[in-house]
Amino acid sequence: MDAFILSRVEHGVMTLTLNRPDRLNSFNDVMHQQLAECLTQAERDDTIRCLMLTGAGRGFCAGQDLNDRNVDPSGPAPDLGYSVDTFWNPLVRRLAKLPKPVICAVNGVAAGAGATLALGCDIVIAARSANFMMAFSKLGLIPDCGGTWFLPRVAGRARAMALAMLGDKLSAEQAEQWGMIWQVVDDAQLSDTAGTLARHLASQPTFGLGLIKQAINAAESNSLDAQLELERDYQRMAGRSADYREGVSAFLSKRPAQFSGK
Repeated sequence: MDAFILSRVEHGVMTLTLNRPDRLNSFNDVMHQQLAECLTQAERDDTIRCLMLTGAGRGFCAGQDLNDRNVDPSGPAPDLGYSVDTFWNPLVRRLAKLPKPVICAVNGVAAGAGATLALGCDIVIAARSANFMMAFSKLGLIPDCGGTWFLPRVAGRARAMALAMLGDKLSAEQAEQWGMIWQVVDDAQLSDTAGTLARHLASQPTFGLGLIKQAINAAESNSLDAQLELERDYQRMAGRSADYREGVSAFLSKRPAQFSGK
């Protein structure tokens, strides 16, 4: 079986590379299954403290491989909801719930579900030549893979509506200016910049980083009172962690902290 997901673990970082460059890393069912297996490893392995997602070749991801969803005009209409429910929705939920930072290094075009997949990661760094495109409207579809949830939150309602309805390309630099992604770097610097950030996060108090991630995600739907109570509960959990004890000890001793992620 072809390896459509390349996986490497070094220095506490699991790097997952989408590997169908001849198809701009568009997803078929086997690719989904291989990515799911890698996420299971990331969830279970405590030595993995940061996840980085990127693409092979000249694109990050063109979303769903339409060859797998080809419509026969004389046949029954396809059930695209089944595909979303079986593959894309579980992927979005797992990345959101993963108690570890998830970095996306967008190395080229991110279109359709490839764009919303990137925006669903915790920190997005893009090559200067990269672009984002909500291509769903070109096919008479709606943004999925969390697109209608992420877009208004990262771009605002007006921009989200136009991006989704027009399906125009958005440059990486414009996405950065709009606050949709964290950083744009020169193409030649993308791998080093994203890798350095991933290794840094993997060396930090990742138990606390996981709580930060869950708290910020919860704030999107919580009332202020509910969020204050969640902060109290999470702070209680963080204060009981080995990372907190190490952080305080290192601060008082004026030495670099050695966090374990526990």
